[in-house]
Amino acid sequence: MRTKFQSVAIFAASASLALLTACGGGAGQQQMQQQAPQIATMVVEQGTSDLMSAYPATIKGKTDIDIRPQVSGFITKVHVDEGQRVHKGQVLFTLDQVQFQAAVDQAQAAVALAQTGVNTAALTAKTKQNLYEKNIISEYENQLAQNSLAQAQAQLAQAKAGLVTAQKNMAYTVVTAPSDGIVGKIPNREGSLASPSMAQPLTTVSDTGDVYAYFSLTEKDLLNMTDNGASTLEERIKSMPEVQLRLADGSIYPYTGKIATVSGTVDNTTGSSTVRALFKNSNGMLRSGSTGQVLVPNHLENIISIPQKATSEIQGKKFVYVVNDSNMVASVPVEISPVDDGKNYIVLSGLEPGQRIVIEGVGTVVRDGITIRPTEAGQQQAQQQQ
Repeated sequence: MRTKFQSVAIFAASASLALLTACGGGAGQQQMQQQAPQIATMVVEQGTSDLMSAYPATIKGKTDIDIRPQVSGFITKVHVDEGQRVHKGQVLFTLDQVQFQAAVDQAQAAVALAQTGVNTAALTAKTKQNLYEKNIISEYENQLAQNSLAQAQAQLAQAKAGLVTAQKNMAYTVVTAPSDGIVGKIPNREGSLASPSMAQPLTTVSDTGDVYAYFSLTEKDLLNMTDNGASTLEERIKSMPEVQLRLADGSIYPYTGKIATVSGTVDNTTGSSTVRALFKNSNGMLRSGSTGQVLVPNHLENIISIPQKATSEIQGKKFVYVVNDSNMVASVPVEISPVDDGKNYIVLSGLEPGQRIVIEGVGTVVRDGITIRPTEAGQQQAQQQQ
């Protein structure tokens, strides 16, 4: 039979055990909460976005002129160097002039000879005309003299034309720049034979005061530009905002450009059309043949934008981690717009304004079903700097 004292002892022991259990459980939960990783998150909201669509581009000078000789001859002098800025009319190359100077001398001699023939024929014709007027000679003989004069005059004209040709060929031995620009590659140097039929030009002079950035738009892009035919392509080009140019090193070119033209045909092999944007290049920073990316702005209203690093991809589908009220994360599939700027995605479906998503550690620390300690992205960055 249990005594009153034994009952009190049992009750006290049970109470102590319950208290220890309760304390241990609370400490355990607190410890688990402290062990949860601290992850940066953000609350998604609707807003506007000036998303930049990037298109690979090739930069070319406003004019890229291949320099080819008009006559054949050995190069005797190269007056410029690759990359040098030249002005219109500046001498670039000189070809061997010996044979062309000889041709000029020969043509000049032919002109002098023909002029002498004209003078002689003119004197004879004048004499014959006086004799004919006095009825001393026949009309036939007088006409022969006049014909000889006309023939001598024709020979003089032919000799003068030959002289002009020889002089032009002589002038062609001095190759000059057809416009202001930058000298390109010079594959042929002194002693090389140059001819009009050579496959490779002597060089290329690129007028880079203004440059064109060539890129491609798909047939779908063109339809979107015209709102499926609601407006003409010319109207949309005029109303399009200015575009930017991202250079090969990732920096943004300091001057904005304007889309100038869109080719009138769609390439059947690529399904795209060539677009040309014009950029000023007064400082000569851009060179013909360079590459970059044309950034075309797209202004969007009432959209949800999230960082690309907040997504993961499984079998071609995009997923984000949504944080619930218990700080547990769950992966949710989302549909994103095909247009992006390389840093952010536009979410078409799968997320609602006010939901909190994970934006750090996706694919590494964060997994489906784990509990985290969420922090705002800016707050975590400030803590790291401290």
